[in-house]
Amino acid sequence: MPDSEPLVLFRRKPSGLDSRALERFALQLRDRVTGGREFHCLITGDAELQRLNQRFLAKHYPTDVLSFPAADGEAQLGELAISLQRAVHQSREFGHSVEEEIRILMLHGVLHLAGMDHERDGGAMARAEAAWRRKLGLRAGLIERVSG
Repeated sequence: MPDSEPLVLFRRKPSGLDSRALERFALQLRDRVTGGREFHCLITGDAELQRLNQRFLAKHYPTDVLSFPAADGEAQLGELAISLQRAVHQSREFGHSVEEEIRILMLHGVLHLAGMDHERDGGAMARAEAAWRRKLGLRAGLIERVSG
């Protein structure tokens, strides 16, 4: 049964980025991490992430990933927004591809959509992120970078 709507959307898809590989990764997250609950991920820019961050969190700067949980939380998990500029910058800083960085950001955001909060959960999200990162073959996650 083919999926009708892509899970990963681009405001402007940059050349050289393998959108099919990112879609496959999102499907893997849906099937393995979220228990089949669907989410959508918008890859956009710093300006849009800054607007969203300001509007919803009253923070006046761009960020790398934002999570917007669905109201019902049943079938639809929610939505993510990822800054391509932050992903490019962070991929250079940590020495891996932009696609790898987007995968790291997507995993982190999906765990937030699933109800985890690394600022308040005594390390539960950090442990979950590390375990999923290993299972999915990803490098150091966001929480590890900040606390490591």
